[in-house]
Amino acid sequence: MNDLVRQHTALSDSDLEWLHLLVSEWQLLSDLSFADLVLWIPTLDGTRYVSVAQMRPNTGPTSYQDDMVGHLVPRGRRPMLDCALDEGRIVREGDPEWREEVPVRVESIPVRREGRVLGVIARNTNLLTVRTPSRLELTYLQSASDLAQMIAAGTFPFPGQQVDMDASPRAGDGLIRLDADGVVQYASPNALSAYHRLGLAADLVGHHLGQTTAELAPARGPVDEALVKLASGWAPREFEVEGNDGVIQLRAIPLKPKGTHIGSLVLLRDVTELRRRERELITKDATIREIHHRVKNNLQTVAALLRLQSRRMDSEQGREALDEAVRRVGSIAIVHETLSQTLDERVEFDEIADRVLAMVAEIAPGKVTTRRTGRFGILEAEVATPLSMVLTEVLQNALEHAFEQVQHGTVEVAAVRGGSRIEPRLLVTVQDNGRGLPEGFDPHRAGNLGLQIVRTLVEGELGGTFDMTRRPEGGTQVLLDIPVRAEKKKH
Repeated sequence: MNDLVRQHTALSDSDLEWLHLLVSEWQLLSDLSFADLVLWIPTLDGTRYVSVAQMRPNTGPTSYQDDMVGHLVPRGRRPMLDCALDEGRIVREGDPEWREEVPVRVESIPVRREGRVLGVIARNTNLLTVRTPSRLELTYLQSASDLAQMIAAGTFPFPGQQVDMDASPRAGDGLIRLDADGVVQYASPNALSAYHRLGLAADLVGHHLGQTTAELAPARGPVDEALVKLASGWAPREFEVEGNDGVIQLRAIPLKPKGTHIGSLVLLRDVTELRRRERELITKDATIREIHHRVKNNLQTVAALLRLQSRRMDSEQGREALDEAVRRVGSIAIVHETLSQTLDERVEFDEIADRVLAMVAEIAPGKVTTRRTGRFGILEAEVATPLSMVLTEVLQNALEHAFEQVQHGTVEVAAVRGGSRIEPRLLVTVQDNGRGLPEGFDPHRAGNLGLQIVRTLVEGELGGTFDMTRRPEGGTQVLLDIPVRAEKKKH
């Protein structure tokens, strides 16, 4: 719509924002009218109309099989559009049109903003299935007529009331029509069922909706007064009411077709099961975070026990092995600590990489500098946990062996997100300027425990590749190429 309006018309950004607000609301008008809606805007030179938006009803058959958006119509071809635009009134005159052997009633509703007519809504009703209307259909049509008059007067939609139509109740979910005093004139079967879920034992018609709703809600005191006013439909609001183990979502729309408040339209939906599932998910998320927190605590306890055992060891080799185990456990604990603070099983790995660097740097001999460049980004937990261990092993190997006879050096971790959108990959390089690899060293055959862990995790767990080579300028370079959307294992 933005492109069409800016390309063909002279409307300002504020006018365009008004049209967006209207389009966010007009599914309701379409459903209440049982009709298709097409928004026509006059072009810059005033000789044509351009169709910028279209809506089909959920409550009846469509009048247009084709998409009308983007069509240009010369002025004069559709006299009802001209009349509505020039005179600023709703035009209903004229005989039904025949489209593909289907009779269609056409009406034109001017779209007004701040006294100016921006365009015209063509309301097209398929008359093929017309029958004697029921009380529900008559209420729908009367409400649609009131909304159409408000659009023509520039009082609907309501400024500042952007509506999410995916989350808000729709006409088919439940509809209540109130008079000017807030008394129910009509309640659809779905609306009545929703109130029965709250604990209502009687009919709604003839009762004051605000007072009835407040009586069904468990809250008492000042909240009741606010609830009475909201449910009476005096202001455009969306709210929820909970009672008797039921939850209903309500949206109030004041009706002022001629500038005077004549009543309200209340749309409502039973969201009891939806809210119950949301609460279950919140509870599940909290439980998962608590599990990660306890796992982290348990791993830290294991690390502390290994550290105590290390201090009691007489063998230097035994102490070194336990210290390595402490760091391995610590790297996994860091991931679980991060997961315990998130709402999903995804982590920002840059923070984890920095903490692993700091933890491993404690074993560095002399003055060895560690740094990270690039970004790992957000990773799934199933990737983050083994990757943190891989990073720990590679860094530990570099700091232990690359600088045995050197007092100064640098270890750098570089991360780059690559691959395609369908198959994104993470490229990690760990390089140092130490003594380098010995002649004939093969990282894929080396029996070192740390390298065995790296190979197993990278190739088996992460489905990536691992290589370790000499740097031309001296030192060692480790290359990791890992897919970052690893498929979850089937259990």
